[in-house]
Amino acid sequence: MKKIRKGDNVIVISGRDKGRKGAVLAVLENETVLVENVNRVKRHTRGNPQMNKAGGILEKEAPLHVSKVALLNPATQKADRVGVKRLADGKHVRFFKSNGEVVDA
Repeated sequence: MKKIRKGDNVIVISGRDKGRKGAVLAVLENETVLVENVNRVKRHTRGNPQMNKAGGILEKEAPLHVSKVALLNPATQKADRVGVKRLADGKHVRFFKSNGEVVDA
């Protein structure tokens, strides 16, 4: 089970964007994540009139390695470590290591 999923609120813990918060837009297969409005890069793109795509300088999110982000604990508004445990009914859930609160509903 992955510790960070699409839709989770995360905080960047190292790098140029340290301290910035955002929602995970996508989890990519090479252990990277796209976070909303974090690690923005400029891409010089040629237009394609047949597909109605405008050219120019576009800004988009670049992937970050999962080790550079941590799940945001809504109770403390700080980064928190995440563990996985099995409930009594056999279902696996994620939980915050600091207070034991379950992440998944």
